Amino acid sequence: MAAVRQFAAVLSAFVAVSLVISARLNRAQPAPYMDEIFHVPQAQKYCQGRFTEWDPMITTLPGLYLVSVGLLKPVALLTGAEEGVACSTVLLRATNVLFAAGNVYLLWALLRK
Repeated sequence: MAAVRQFAAVLSAFVAVSLVISARLNRAQPAPYMDEIFHVPQAQKYCQGRFTEWDPMITTLPGLYLVSVGLLKPVALLTGAEEGVACSTVLLRATNVLFAAGNVYLLWALLRK
């Protein structure tokens, strides 16, 4: 049980630091940057339900776009947020914090075995 509490504290600290870094990044660079100029518009197309449109410059599978839509669209519907806000660059970047937290959990689970 102590190990679980320790992990919860480490995960909480990791998420808090990640959110601070993410907030600073979003303040410094609010517009899509580097490869985001391809990925953000593609994710926003998915948010609009345009799943058949694909940017030929993107060579990765659409998993992150699908998961982002699967997370952000229901939250937008429940909160009444506009579509543009739900799939904004800031919130699309925030899904990476969730994935990073998931990776920390997976690493912890693997190390416990």
